Amino acid sequence: MLCDCERIMKLDAKAIGNALDMSETPEICSHLCRTEVDKFADALNTDEPLLVACTQEAPLFRELAEEAGKPDQVAFTNIRERAGWTTGKGKTAPKIAALIAEACLETAAPGAMPMVSEGLCLVYGAGQQALDVARKLNTRLNVSLMLTDVEGLIPPGVVDVPIYRGKIAGAAGHFGAFEVIVDGYAPAMPSSRSELGFVMPRDGASSTCSVILDLSGTDALFPSHEKRDGYFRVDPSNAVAIAEAMFEISDMAGEFEKPIYVRYDADICAHSRSTQIGCSNCLDICPASAITSAGDGVEIDHAVCGGCGACSSVCPTGAVTYMMPQRDDLTRRVQSLLSTYFGAGGKSPTLLVHDERHGADMIGAISRFGRGLPAETIPVTVNEVTQVGHDWMAVALASGATKITFLADPKKLDEISGLQTQMELITALLDGMGYETENRLRVIDNADPDAVEQALWDETQPAALKPHNFAALAGKRETARIALAALNTVAPYPQEIITLPAGSPYGRMSINAEGCTLCLSCVSACPAGALSDNADKPSVRFVEQACVQCGLCRTTCPESVITLEPRYSFSPEALSPSILHEEEPFDCIKCGKPFGTKSTIERIVAQLAGKHEMFGEEDSQSLIKMCDNCRIEQQATSDNDPFALGGGQPRVVRTEDYQAEEAAVKAGGKPTELTADDFLINDD
Repeated sequence: MLCDCERIMKLDAKAIGNALDMSETPEICSHLCRTEVDKFADALNTDEPLLVACTQEAPLFRELAEEAGKPDQVAFTNIRERAGWTTGKGKTAPKIAALIAEACLETAAPGAMPMVSEGLCLVYGAGQQALDVARKLNTRLNVSLMLTDVEGLIPPGVVDVPIYRGKIAGAAGHFGAFEVIVDGYAPAMPSSRSELGFVMPRDGASSTCSVILDLSGTDALFPSHEKRDGYFRVDPSNAVAIAEAMFEISDMAGEFEKPIYVRYDADICAHSRSTQIGCSNCLDICPASAITSAGDGVEIDHAVCGGCGACSSVCPTGAVTYMMPQRDDLTRRVQSLLSTYFGAGGKSPTLLVHDERHGADMIGAISRFGRGLPAETIPVTVNEVTQVGHDWMAVALASGATKITFLADPKKLDEISGLQTQMELITALLDGMGYETENRLRVIDNADPDAVEQALWDETQPAALKPHNFAALAGKRETARIALAALNTVAPYPQEIITLPAGSPYGRMSINAEGCTLCLSCVSACPAGALSDNADKPSVRFVEQACVQCGLCRTTCPESVITLEPRYSFSPEALSPSILHEEEPFDCIKCGKPFGTKSTIERIVAQLAGKHEMFGEEDSQSLIKMCDNCRIEQQATSDNDPFALGGGQPRVVRTEDYQAEEAAVKAGGKPTELTADDFLINDD
């Protein structure tokens, strides 16, 4: 259902209907939420899914749908602030049709985990302000007060909140299960008169709580604290912020659900093998410290994860996948947006990637008080702009996006390093293919709507890119490969090999054959399946497209003969195994079974034969040239068997021997003199 909001937008019904392949031209309402609300009620009676192109009045439409018993039948999308409110001369119909087509796509919902809060609240602050806040919250929660300073505080006549003094030296945990370590911990004295006194201070005291209201004005207790659910750090001089925090925290008791932002596949993780560290991208970039090393893989604490998605964007294998939305859904969305836009006659689109908070508010401010978005700028809403990786950028550009602009929250600039790395990777690839790269990818991190508007309208446009239609529903690397191949086929200078910056997740490895013993430790260490061996012949085979440049092969190699080269190969050979090093096997001189490599056996013979006391004779030297089975057989039958006992195997003394000895003695004979060599000595 389309509404021009009392004719303040120009909606081309015919163009929109044609772009969406509608059998009939859609009706344009002007007052759907008021005088024409009956049309909405009539649409509910069709039992068909209903999309209303308005979000401002969504609460009203949801209420009407619930009254009709169809709360799940209606969805909403915003075409007014994102498209209709613009002073540009370009046609808005292509963008509006694209936004509607995107909204019609069904996407998978993320998983969720239960969180339980017992309502134990710690208020951490100074003076009378902290006491007043704690006492007000205590009517809804079970509150304890930790004071950093008591200046200006009047001892309460009724101690309805436990009061302590101390400084939090460390904190850990998550919503519902926080733990704090307190130095100078001391309870208040009941006998305090004019000023509050404390008794028996001690360091290292620990306590647990469900939520924390931090009014101390000191450093945050957690990294990336804005994303730590249940922890509220508020400027003590900001009364409005304190009131907002108190309002939100007062209901944080009971059972809740937290989204599971990322999915982890340990089978393709390149973090570690046999205690050797390879890739640590996710560990290095997580702002909330929610990821820790766990053997050959990593462990993600979903209760701590703040959902920035940076781990997913920089993961070279796709072992970490963002779930809001899933990678496949986000790829389908951008392809739907651009294909519909071009189908409606749109030209040179710019994708404006933004989050649902800072970005949506910024677009709303620009549309209400400024020129709005240019007609060619298509907003793409994501949970976090930092979730976007190079694979999605490649798909967007290969699908025809002229440029991609990321609207970043200036309060979260410490989180965008991963996004910048992914942009640098795509820029290097485009530059290698001869594409114009200036202003092709850009981050706008200004907090001023006027400055953001100016940047969007005054940006120079690089040359348009040819749109391609292709399916990109595979894994991360496969999706990137398909999109990059499409870009390369029509590039100004198509390439077979492009050199990439250090740390890139693509490249090849090489082996110095002179030092390689084909021990195959590199093959066993490779987490991506890029390396393999040959059961019939000693060799190391390599598939370049599978290599993530984690470096585990290089770290594991005992001879240090492996080097890595970051690059991207468009050659078909990059998809097939190539032989990096291969040698002839050495055949056992006794049974003829191949074992080891010829060069290795010959080198060992040259180093030991006649030079080591164990291999001074020709017979002993021949052992080096035998397989493991023949070597054992040869040793067991030789005069120099190291496992043979001197003088042969001793006689086993049995019960009958003792009985015969006893009978002989009774008959007047002498006992047999036995030595230790006559017995099999054991622990018994």
